[in-house]
Amino acid sequence: MIKRFKVSVSNNTLNQIYSKVKKYPWKDVKKLEGWTHGTNHYYLKEISKYWTSKFNWKKQEKKINSFSNYITKVDSINVHFIKEKGSGKNPTPLLLLHGWPGSIIEFLDIIKKLAHPEKYGGRKEDAFEVIVPSLPGFGFSGSPRKPLGPRAIAKIMNKFMEKNLGYKKYIAQGGDWGATICNWLGYDHSKSCKAIHVNCLTMRHPKGPQNAEEKKWEKKFIKDQIMEEGYRTIQATKPQTLAYSMNDSPVGVAAWILEKFYSWSDIKKNRLESVYSKDVLLTNIMIYLITSSFNTSSWIYFGRREEGGRYFPKNFKKIKIPTGIAKFPKEMSEWPPKSYLDRIFKIQHWTEMNKGGHFAALEQPDLFVKDLRKFLRGLKYDPYSHTGRGGSI
Repeated sequence: MIKRFKVSVSNNTLNQIYSKVKKYPWKDVKKLEGWTHGTNHYYLKEISKYWTSKFNWKKQEKKINSFSNYITKVDSINVHFIKEKGSGKNPTPLLLLHGWPGSIIEFLDIIKKLAHPEKYGGRKEDAFEVIVPSLPGFGFSGSPRKPLGPRAIAKIMNKFMEKNLGYKKYIAQGGDWGATICNWLGYDHSKSCKAIHVNCLTMRHPKGPQNAEEKKWEKKFIKDQIMEEGYRTIQATKPQTLAYSMNDSPVGVAAWILEKFYSWSDIKKNRLESVYSKDVLLTNIMIYLITSSFNTSSWIYFGRREEGGRYFPKNFKKIKIPTGIAKFPKEMSEWPPKSYLDRIFKIQHWTEMNKGGHFAALEQPDLFVKDLRKFLRGLKYDPYSHTGRGGSI
């Protein structure tokens, strides 16, 4: 069953959040300059002041509700999603998957562009039927009873597309955890998922690097990631302990998330707002707070560790469906050489962008949309069947 859904946050919930932000004991926190040691004290204080004086959640709520929102149950988990029917007779079903610490907010400004390209300087035949779910444990979706890894979530997402929405074939796109889930969709569910487009690589080939260039990349990657391992290790080992401290501190959640947006984005002159507005940053943070999902959203890290970590199985065979790769220069997880990627994917589309970082759809929406359209045109076959196309909604 699929039900209409409307985001509606009570004033009581909002006031509780704002009250905690206002009462945050700033004087008890030692001031350190810049972002070197973590989230910048002065910026966090500045955005917190904006949060309680100028930020308008109801305006952001209205924007989310301007799309068709739904809830459907998949394996006992309520999955929230936005669906935008595409222009023309045969728009290609496209599953857009966010990661952590992102949300559906990453895609709000590109949904219409992907679904109705003719209204934005494109061609109607490039239209997608856009489906944007909140991952299980994230945002407006329900949470599993225990941590699930990306492979298990891929199974849920495929069932969601096949059984609940009725798509016999579709393509998927993702960054961060969304990219990992896309990898598993391509590997385990190629009967339905007919192509993937990713802007991040988190998985590894079980045989590791095979030549000097690949070994050099791996050595550099490990060194570069040392300063990014802290949050990942905590969330993959003791997410519940972290949850107790974050559950009662909106400023703490903001600091935890903002630091990642600063570190992983293609910012200019060390200014976070050279890429994102305060409203965008706070809306994404609020999604975690109003749904109390900071805790369960971190479970995916624990779940991946239980699934075996970054590596594909020892008996891994190449993902055989067409794959599009969009390399953004400031992606925090540096891409390996193409020779390494060729052993994982059937690469049919490759774009090296001149700007942008980890949150590609949010940072560079026009480049992102253009690349997805180009990828679709390059597919050598009709990627979906016109039967069973989820016509009930």
